[in-house]
Amino acid sequence: MMKETQSAGGIILNEEGKVLLVEQRRGVWSLPKGHLEGKETPLEAALREIDEEAGITKLELKKELGCYKRYKIGKDGKDDPAELKTMHIFLFTTPEKKSKPKDRTIVGLEWFRPEDVAKHLTHPKDRAFVEAALPVIKKYSPRV
Repeated sequence: MMKETQSAGGIILNEEGKVLLVEQRRGVWSLPKGHLEGKETPLEAALREIDEEAGITKLELKKELGCYKRYKIGKDGKDDPAELKTMHIFLFTTPEKKSKPKDRTIVGLEWFRPEDVAKHLTHPKDRAFVEAALPVIKKYSPRV
């Protein structure tokens, strides 16, 4: 039976106009995000998950970018139809330059130019969402 869950996270722009991606085990690249816990709102979950996965706490909310649905990524790197996630994504800016994940499943962090983000994301639906949001991301980028 399929489980439906809610996740939230963010597209984070630094002062150079670059976007942070996190690398999980098995070379899976994504935006920092994760499941809502308890009675958290999507925004509260996004802020907590960004802190856990990237160690970034100085965030300024610029815009709620919307949400989309996708299956979780299974151990084989393919869609796992056992869990359908609704992803709530927010756009933030940060003055922080260095980040250190608290979550041990994160093995890497890297900042990319907005136009290069989509090609580094593992899941096709993550890529499509970021590509569609690119004009908004660039609008808020400090360096365009």
